[in-house]
Amino acid sequence: MDMLVKLYDLKPDPQIDRRMAEQGVTIRRALPPELSAIGEWIAPRFGKGWVSEMTVALTRSPVSCLIASQQGRLMGFACYDATMRGFFGPTGVDEAARGKGIGQALLLKTLLCMAEAGYAYAVIGGAGPQSFYKRSVGATPIEGSEPGIYRGMLKSSKPDGVSS
Repeated sequence: MDMLVKLYDLKPDPQIDRRMAEQGVTIRRALPPELSAIGEWIAPRFGKGWVSEMTVALTRSPVSCLIASQQGRLMGFACYDATMRGFFGPTGVDEAARGKGIGQALLLKTLLCMAEAGYAYAVIGGAGPQSFYKRSVGATPIEGSEPGIYRGMLKSSKPDGVSS
């Protein structure tokens, strides 16, 4: 199910920023030359579909893919305006880095970028951990939104031959 966030109610959270600084985690917009490295990191953890969405976000102007890194190592990512305008996601944090607030920091920073771009609301498409989104940014479920924009989406497959 999709969820809705009121961006006009969001404010930066100095505690989250401080927590990231204490851990040496930097959150910033990705750079186009990082596309391959980010895609290679996403694919085994979250699948090729998310690589496709990240690619769209990274090629937008301004770039709508944010990354979290620690000592030059990618820890997580978050995108917006990838599948649809006004949509947050996909987003993911490396399994070994979970529980450190990185996902929450990426979520908030990305949603604040959306607010700066002029959005009043954000849709979290196919929201996974709904309690996390509700607790972190006050997201509310959008009734009747499943499967929503993902209805009839093609499945990835491997070619079994070459067309002539």
